Amino acid sequence: MSEAHASRRTRLRERCTAAGAAAALVSRPANIRYLTGWSPPGAALLLAPGAEVLVHARRGFTEPGEGRRPDDLRPVELAEPGADPAVAAAALAPELGADSLAVEEHHLTVARHRAIRAAVPGLDLADLGQAVEHLRLVKDEDEIACLRIAAEITDQALGELLESILVGRTERHLALELERRLVDHGADGPAFPTYVGAGPHSGAARHVPTDRRVEEGDFLTVCLGACYRGYRCEVGRTFVIGAAPASWQIDLYDLVFQAQRAGREALAPGVECRAVDRAARQMLERAGHADAVGASTGHGVGLEIDEDPRLSPSAMGKLDACVPVTVEPGVHFPGRGGVRIDDTLVVRPAADGGPELLTITTKELLAL
Repeated sequence: MSEAHASRRTRLRERCTAAGAAAALVSRPANIRYLTGWSPPGAALLLAPGAEVLVHARRGFTEPGEGRRPDDLRPVELAEPGADPAVAAAALAPELGADSLAVEEHHLTVARHRAIRAAVPGLDLADLGQAVEHLRLVKDEDEIACLRIAAEITDQALGELLESILVGRTERHLALELERRLVDHGADGPAFPTYVGAGPHSGAARHVPTDRRVEEGDFLTVCLGACYRGYRCEVGRTFVIGAAPASWQIDLYDLVFQAQRAGREALAPGVECRAVDRAARQMLERAGHADAVGASTGHGVGLEIDEDPRLSPSAMGKLDACVPVTVEPGVHFPGRGGVRIDDTLVVRPAADGGPELLTITTKELLAL
């Protein structure tokens, strides 16, 4: 991957040159990971005419999932406790031939931006904007391979849970068990805090697990994802616990299933992001559930679990090939519960078979 990382840095340099900036300072962790393959906490990456420098605090260890230390960058370790790598990296820019520096203003705090300006008062500062995020949008096949493995791990962990006894266990306990299983199967860790919602909590987006115990007849919604080599996926399913589904549960599940399928089938290069949202959302709205649907029905994934593009009514732009997204419509009725179905897919043209489904856990309404 070192060649891929070097190529990404070259593309960023070209964008900076075209914008009139001699050097770039990258501080957002996911962007550093994308450009170098390594992201020690608090690090800063300086791309200057004279060198490419990765500045970070001195550490004697590497955390799981941080990636591998690159050997094609100049490392600078800061021995002084509390020193800011971004400020230290900016201070190196003039001696490396830069008279201007583009920084990630959307990531830096006002205080850090002021500290950089104070450290190099003669350096012209500009906004790098979301140049790296734009590069990250379309994934290469190595990145998609990591997402594919993350999805396999996630499906395996969820499948094992479905074979266990669930009645009487708490949402919190089930969430912790799922996260342990992700690590057992090779994940760096969970892609995001696992959420498990039973009964009245089912179908809610980003529900924080509680000590409520799973009861017979409950809807149970589980949403989890593995992080593998920094790349994150997501899967969500809803089941019925310990009894045959009631008629209202069958009807609601079938409706959300049809909406999710419509969203998946709408994925294609050149399709407007809001059109994908509309394909899923309109089925739920026509059934009278407009107020029970969330603000979006999907989003991009990658080095972060919530990336561009957004699949929402106000989303701008169109989909590109090789962009991984979730499609996750849901309906939640406060105090009663609901259904959420969530998959991770990669946008592919019809000539290549259409959208590639990464998460393959069954979407059949199971009674567990």
